[in-house]
Amino acid sequence: MNLQPLGDRVIVKTDEVETTTASGLIIAKETKEKPQTGTVVAVGEGKLNNQGTLVPVPVKAGDRVVFGKFGGTEIDLDGESYLILRADDLYGVFTA
Repeated sequence: MNLQPLGDRVIVKTDEVETTTASGLIIAKETKEKPQTGTVVAVGEGKLNNQGTLVPVPVKAGDRVVFGKFGGTEIDLDGESYLILRADDLYGVFTA
């Protein structure tokens, strides 16, 4: 990827939308919920706090994260869909 996020932003590759339910029913494209999980692919350098100290972004590339349903900006790069979010828009990180 040739896009580097600035400041406290992260680029996330969102998980694929489920096309069938657990019982095998096919979900119509119009009714599918936008995923709220994904994998971080790039991280900005962080942001300055009130004292002028750089506070790094609390996630790294490869982390699986949960984020808000309506947060971020969707972009398409090389035929793939990504989401640019501020670190504050991330709700949590999956742990092993």
